[in-house]
Amino acid sequence: MTQGKLGRILSSVAKRMHADFDQSRNFSHNGEAGTSRETLVRQFLDSYLPLHVEAVHNAEIVTAAGETSPQCDIVLTARGTPPFTMLNGYRILPNECVYGVVEVKTKLDKEQLIDACNKISKLRRMSKDSYRPTPGLIPRKTLAHGKVYDFFPTSGIIVAFDSLKLETIGKHLMEWCQTRPPAEWPDSVWVLGKGQLQWQNPGSRLLERSPEPGSLLAQVDADESQDILLALALHLNIHFSDAWMHPLDLVPYAGATRLGRITRRWRMTPVGSPPKVLDR
Repeated sequence: MTQGKLGRILSSVAKRMHADFDQSRNFSHNGEAGTSRETLVRQFLDSYLPLHVEAVHNAEIVTAAGETSPQCDIVLTARGTPPFTMLNGYRILPNECVYGVVEVKTKLDKEQLIDACNKISKLRRMSKDSYRPTPGLIPRKTLAHGKVYDFFPTSGIIVAFDSLKLETIGKHLMEWCQTRPPAEWPDSVWVLGKGQLQWQNPGSRLLERSPEPGSLLAQVDADESQDILLALALHLNIHFSDAWMHPLDLVPYAGATRLGRITRRWRMTPVGSPPKVLDR
């Protein structure tokens, strides 16, 4: 791909998304409009996420401990994740397989920002411990939020088609984060046509994929010719190209549910002798 070609492609994609968003304004039912906008974002994610990551629209997340998430706009999960149910496209997913969530907003204001942040915070606090052990392998770890995890922690991204001034959204975000640890903060906020909010290392001044203790919040205004999509595509690649998970163990999800009753057992006997029945 020649230099700049990806930028030109995504510039045209941004224009089409704006046009599709404007068209969705004509829907008389707010639910239909919201669904169409979430679909626009999911289609973009499908095109630029690494192939081992799947974007699932309209889902909720559960844990073996019985925790349940609010309904999520878009869940980024390991491709091939077993859905516990799939009724009319609605999926229930085990938390161990979840790499991230994307909250989609039509117009981001303080109320909508807090709603998205609270959902991400709750998801981050949900347990991820139903994995099968893998003896003989070097344990894999992930460093994020100033902590070391023995799983891939859930990422949280907010995408909006419009918003208050980005500076105002940044102030509201800092107020929300002030009393919470970095492990609950969203990883980034993106507003079509305006720019993004990302965390920055205070020493190197490089943008970070996830917040760390002491991170600065940086407002990055979009280039008019590119909008946010090139930066978002690169962010997705950096964030999820190394997403990983241990083998899922579904047994804890069964809990105390009875799977059946053993009624007979046999023991091997010498060749030529009938098998010995132990139970009758």
